[in-house]
Amino acid sequence: MAFTPREGERYTIRRKILTILGASFHIYDGQGAVVGFCRQKAFKLREDLRIFTSEDRTEELIRMQARQVIDFGATYDVTLPSGEAIGSVRRKGLKSMFRDSWLVFDEQGRQIATLKEDSGGKAIVRRIHPLIAAMMPQQFHLTRDTDSTRLATFRTHFNPFVYRLGIAVHADDEVIDDLLILGTGCLLAAIEGRQSSE
Repeated sequence: MAFTPREGERYTIRRKILTILGASFHIYDGQGAVVGFCRQKAFKLREDLRIFTSEDRTEELIRMQARQVIDFGATYDVTLPSGEAIGSVRRKGLKSMFRDSWLVFDEQGRQIATLKEDSGGKAIVRRIHPLIAAMMPQQFHLTRDTDSTRLATFRTHFNPFVYRLGIAVHADDEVIDDLLILGTGCLLAAIEGRQSSE
């Protein structure tokens, strides 16, 4: 399927339609070419997402697995297929009921960045009704904790039929691996996308 990403977005994560069990997402680069495929395993007690280089799932890029079985403020470890850690992402539990917020950690467990929904007021309005949420797509900003530099913007696109999340990377950072940013986007697509469809 031909696809044109929004200008300035390095990645676009798009939900695959008609997935029977679990959720699947195609990952496109800035030119609209498929560069990855994310699969969320169904019937897992702990959230388990894998990113592959293609839909045939022969070559795995990264894994994202929840540490706990059920936890509103779960931590997701992001690792290479070898098991080597590249970082982790934790949802800020109850605070995310009103405005989604995530903490990003490096491979040694040090907090390095924060991902927040764009506006507290908009966040509350989005939660009133799914139609309002569709008319007011979410936007998240990833900022470096040391100096508040904006590293990336994650933005859902208005589409009543297919969930789509674009990622614009504003500043390459030697501390935050590009795969960690992409993995964070896939977590958002899986978790926020699932909530918006409920």
